[in-house]
This record gives sequence, structure tokens and C-alpha cells, in this order.
Amino acid sequence: MNRSDKLKKIGFILLGILLIGVVIYSGFRFLEATVFLDDEKSPSKSPSKTIVVDGVKYFPKQDIETFLIIGVDEDGEMVRRETLENEGMADAIMLAVFNRTDETIDIISLNRDSMTDISVRGLDGRKVDSMNAQLALSYAYGDGMESSCENTIEAVSKMLYGIEIDHFMALNMDAIKVLNDAVDGVTVDVWDDFSAVDPSIYMGRLTLYGDQALTYIRARKDVGDQLNVNRMERQQEYMESFFYALKYAVEMDSEFAIKHYEDLTKYMVTDCSVTTMSSMLERYGAYELGEIVTPEGENVRGEKYMEFYVDEDSLEDLVLEHFFAEKK
Repeated sequence: MNRSDKLKKIGFILLGILLIGVVIYSGFRFLEATVFLDDEKSPSKSPSKTIVVDGVKYFPKQDIETFLIIGVDEDGEMVRRETLENEGMADAIMLAVFNRTDETIDIISLNRDSMTDISVRGLDGRKVDSMNAQLALSYAYGDGMESSCENTIEAVSKMLYGIEIDHFMALNMDAIKVLNDAVDGVTVDVWDDFSAVDPSIYMGRLTLYGDQALTYIRARKDVGDQLNVNRMERQQEYMESFFYALKYAVEMDSEFAIKHYEDLTKYMVTDCSVTTMSSMLERYGAYELGEIVTPEGENVRGEKYMEFYVDEDSLEDLVLEHFFAEKK
């Protein structure tokens, strides 16, 4: 396999991981989350040093590599903006953590509506202002391409106490349809009534194609009890079914990733070169998908929106588990 083919293969693997985040968070509106951690208990903002939490010493893990994956709530091809219009927010924000010791890929999914400090960048990528706003807006305050990604990287790193982020990849919604149809559809058990939204999605066992897949994982209004809980359950089922379908497709066709990767390139932007992608393939191609985690929290109705408050202990435990090791 040449270097270009390796790039395409690892790119497709990572795009499959991206779909998890899009499935979990696409269309969610938990709005305006705030994280408060007391200084005595919180991990250090600089993970390069040993830290002490509840009397226990921890040091940063040296056997991990991180990859920020962003699902953008726009359709069509990824294009550089000519004006800063604050469009194209980050609907899915997750960090893939490649653990070389356990040979696993864990996914940390972050609430798109978490309130945090973000930078406002001009179209030239330079920082012109800062504000406390939804994490999703970090992508909107940029050029829709590299500077938007860099802005989101900065915001996520700050939220996770200065954790270093090695690489990034961003895709928009059309990529879901490409991925879904590339595996010849995704079969699910439909238990909600979609007749008011899309009559072609009938109750029972059904293989989803194209726009059906987007509707199935995003729709809430006029579907079932219209609650997020039901939608989350649908998304979890879809996610699992997709990966079974992807695994089967790759087993049946060794050129599967190469054939379909080109269909996705116009819907994505990444900082990774062919050399970087090839290196990641060699390192992580055989790794197993580990756990998918997200900080726990509570939904509270604010003056204008529902507010999601991240549980302090949950966020702290998550960071310690994935980025630090206990010092013996």
C-alpha cells in the first residue's frame, strides 16, 4: 500500500470515529453549560507537571496521542468564508485519545453548549477578541476552515485544563450521508412514529439510506415523545449498527476505504499530512474502539434556554483517567 492509500485508509477510520460524535450530539440543545472547579481539587492548568488531587500524586501520561474531531452543522462542501458571519457552529466536539499501552481509542464527547472562554478570530486567523460563550461558537468565529478548527482546539484545551491536542479533523453534515450509503445503508429497529417527519421511515426493522439517516438521528420534534432521551437511544443504536456495517464492508472489500475516501474530502478539513496519516495508520490501525465518555451534568431551564451544568467531579475524574497516571 502506497502513502496515499495509507492516508485514505486512516482517514476513513477516523471519519468513522467522527460519526460517533455526530450521532451523539447532532441537533442537541442543552444550551449554556458552565464548569466550576475549586482550585484545591482541580487538576493543574498545565499538565506538563506532576499534580496532586486529594493527596494523590499524578503525572501526565506519555503513551497517548489526541485527535480533535469536529462535526459542523452545515451542509455542502467545506469552503473558506469571505466574511465573518458566525455560521457553521460545531455540533459535535469530541477528542479521540489513542492509548499506545492499552491499544485502544477512547472518545471524550463534549457538550456543544458548554459555556467557556473562546477567542474571536478574523478571516486572517488572528485573534481580535475573546468572550465567554457556547463551545459550539468557537468554530463559528473563524474562517470556516483552519482558523475555525484552531479556535475550537484552543477552547477545548482550556476546558480540559490545558491538555495538548495533537491533530484535528472537521466534517459537515453531508459526510454522514456519504458514510451511511458507503456501507450500503444502516439497519435499525424503528420504534418511534416518524410519519409526520418522513413517512418513508416506518416502524419496524428498516435499512436507512441518505436523508433518512440524518432524519433518524437528528429529528425530535413530532417524533415519539419528542424528548432527548428517546433520540439519544436511537442515536446509540444507529452508532452501533453503523460500526458493524463498516467492519463488514471493510472485510468484504480491502479497497473499501480508498474507494470512498475521495467522496468525503470535499466535506472535511484537517491539519494532517500524508506522512502523519500514514504514521497513525501504522501505529493505530489495529486498535480497538474503547469507551465513549462525556462529563455528567444537570439540565436547568434558564431565562432563555435550557442550561447544562457539568458535574465538577465527573469532569475531573474524566481528565485524570484519560490524561494522567497515578504516581507510584
